Amino acid sequence: MEATATILHADLDAFYASVEQMLDPSLRGRAIAVGGGVVLAASYEAKAFGVHGGMPGRRARELCPHLIFVPGNFRHYQRLGDAAIGILGDYTPLVERISIDEAFADVAGCLHLFGSPAEIAQTVRTRVRRELGLPISIGIARTKHLAKIASQVAKPDGLLLVDPADELEFLHDLPVEVIWGVGPATKRRLAEAGVTKVGQLAVMPGQSLQKLLGHAVGEKLGALAWNRDPRAIVTDHRARSVGAQSALGRRPFEERVFRPTLRHLADRIGSRMRSKALSGRTVTVRVRFADLRSITRAVTLPAPVSATAILAEVAEEQARSVRADFPNEATISLLGISVSHLERQPAMQLEFSLGLDDEAVRPGTSRGAARWQADRALDAVRQRFGWEAIGYGSVVLETSRSVPDAFRELAEKDL
Repeated sequence: MEATATILHADLDAFYASVEQMLDPSLRGRAIAVGGGVVLAASYEAKAFGVHGGMPGRRARELCPHLIFVPGNFRHYQRLGDAAIGILGDYTPLVERISIDEAFADVAGCLHLFGSPAEIAQTVRTRVRRELGLPISIGIARTKHLAKIASQVAKPDGLLLVDPADELEFLHDLPVEVIWGVGPATKRRLAEAGVTKVGQLAVMPGQSLQKLLGHAVGEKLGALAWNRDPRAIVTDHRARSVGAQSALGRRPFEERVFRPTLRHLADRIGSRMRSKALSGRTVTVRVRFADLRSITRAVTLPAPVSATAILAEVAEEQARSVRADFPNEATISLLGISVSHLERQPAMQLEFSLGLDDEAVRPGTSRGAARWQADRALDAVRQRFGWEAIGYGSVVLETSRSVPDAFRELAEKDL
C-alpha cells in the first residue's frame, strides 16, 4: 500500500462571496449573501449567524438583520476559478477539476522539483492569495476521500496534511456527515441507529449497515469509513451526462412554479449540448421537497434530443408524474434536469411522418426539425451578442421568479 500522502484537494473558501468581497473592498469583513429571494452563497461572516446556501432570503435576514445581498458576477467566478486551478496545474499535470472552485491533484511525481506535498500546497495557497486575492484551503492525504475531508477541516484559509500513520485516528473522530454520500437523510438514519461519528460507522457490522442504507450505499460508506478509496486522479473526464438545477427556497409545488423553472433549465442544458454537437436519450428530473427528500423520474426517448422545447416538455411531464404520486407534498425547494446517454450528433436526421405516438419527441420530424432550427437561430444570436440578447418568451418572462442556475452550471462543468 502506498504510504505517502501526495494527493491534494484544493478548495477556494466561500468562493462566490469571497469574490464579491475581493471585487468590492467595502464588503470585506461584512456579512454578505449572493442572491436575493434565495441565498446562493454566503460569506463566513454570514455563516456565523447560520446563513447558508439554499436558504430563503427572508429567513437569512431574520438570522442576520445586517446581511448585505449582492448580485452574482458569474463571469468573474469563471475567470478566477480557472486562474486558481491553473496555478495548481503549474506544479503537476495530474489535476482533476471537480467544480469551478475545487480540484484534486497528485504531486507524487513532482516532489524533486517543487519540494514536499506540504511545501507545494503552501506555495499554491500563497500564489492564489497574492495573484487573485482569494483564500484557498488545501488538504493533503493518501486518498482522494481523506484529502477532501482534510481541506474541509482546514477551512477557512488553512492547510492540513493527514499523516498516513494517523489517518484512521483522525478520520474516526470526525462526525459521520464528513463522508461523501452522507446527506441529511442518511445522517438522520444513522443517528437513529446511534451512529454519529465515523469511528462508530466503521465498526458497525456490514450486514446491519447494508440493511439500514441498502447494499450499495452501505458497502461504499463502510469502505470510506476505513479510508479505503482506490480512485486515482482522472485528468480527462468524458461527459456522461449534462444537467442543471435551481434552488427555489420554499415554493408551492404547482405548475406555475415548476413549468417556467424547468423551461429555463432546459434552455440552458439544450444550448450547452448543441454547442458540443451532443444529444441525449434519457431525461431525468429531480424534485426536492421542503424536508430535503428528493424524488427522481427518468424517461428514455426513442431518439437522442437536444431541442429546448422537447427537453422542457418531457421534464414537465415527469414533474407532473411526481406531483401525482406525492399529492401531500405541497412545497418544493429544488428542481433539476439532467440528460444522459449522450451521443455525438453533428447533423439532423430527418424522418417521415408516420403518425406514431412518440413523434412529438422525435427530433427528425417536421415539428422536431423546426424546433431544432429555432434553437440554432437563438444559439447563433447568443454566440454573437451574449446570452441575454434573446430567449424564449416562456423562459424570459418567468426567469426572475426562479433562482438562476448559473452557479450550478459553473460548479458542474461536465461538458
